[in-house]
Amino acid sequence: MRSSRSSMASMTKTELTLQAEPSAETRAEWLAEFEAAARRPLATRLRYAFIHTYKPVLDDEPYRSFETMAEYRAWCAENLPAWLGYGPAV
Repeated sequence: MRSSRSSMASMTKTELTLQAEPSAETRAEWLAEFEAAARRPLATRLRYAFIHTYKPVLDDEPYRSFETMAEYRAWCAENLPAWLGYGPAV
């Protein structure tokens, strides 16, 4: 079984499922990272906790309002890229 981080991306779902318990080395690394994060001030931890991702069209206006849910859904289907997930359910 592969163990390095770089090879994790190339592992199949089956290989990942078979790796039930992380190694002692991995657990120690996780603990060290957690302890380092816990030593940071709360304001710093909160700043790093949320990552803003620009969402095309949605972020271009401060707000939008619609009279009905149907109107909102039609606007989403016509104006937003499908990868944002606001389109009709498949």
